[in-house]
Amino acid sequence: MTALPRNSRKSRNPAAEPHLFTVADYAALGEPESGYTELQEGRVLLSPSPSPDHNHASLRLAMQFLEQLPPDLEVIQDVDLDLELVPPGEPGFSRRPDLVVIPRGARDRVSEEGGLLRASEVVVVVEIVSPGSKRLDRVIKRGEYADAGIPHYWIVDLDHPISLVACHLAGEFGYQDAGDVVGGFTTSVPFPVTLALDALV
Repeated sequence: MTALPRNSRKSRNPAAEPHLFTVADYAALGEPESGYTELQEGRVLLSPSPSPDHNHASLRLAMQFLEQLPPDLEVIQDVDLDLELVPPGEPGFSRRPDLVVIPRGARDRVSEEGGLLRASEVVVVVEIVSPGSKRLDRVIKRGEYADAGIPHYWIVDLDHPISLVACHLAGEFGYQDAGDVVGGFTTSVPFPVTLALDALV
């Protein structure tokens, strides 16, 4: 764990500007002692760790993906993602989705070059809604992921009945969707998959 630099906290001098992080600065911070962080326009946001139910659902969902993904794709849980919304030297944006589906070579690139996975490498990004993240997942991240050009964003809500809304990029209109699906979700785009939503809890 690398501690946040002192100048990342609010300065006692009101004239002093807060330190805004680039994605590279953020990647160099390492893991916090508890919870997880994300980067929004250069500001580091700290969130509590997800609940056991949330993590269980994420694991069950990842297992369903593993059984069905084509051989050139893989699923990764709980990983930092550079949204690539600004040039590298500017205050950046990084989110930590519950799941991403990426080409197999993306992990190799990170191992060789360092840094984070990139939005341009993501085929599908998945968020599982937490009690305190409904607006964040359904509005804010929906806008950010669309701006980042991620072609598919799937939002899973564990409130009964468990539902999934599958968003897809529709040009200048951002994400479009057909509404929430309950029970099970089947699609052929961007790859054939059937997800048993009721099996996530």
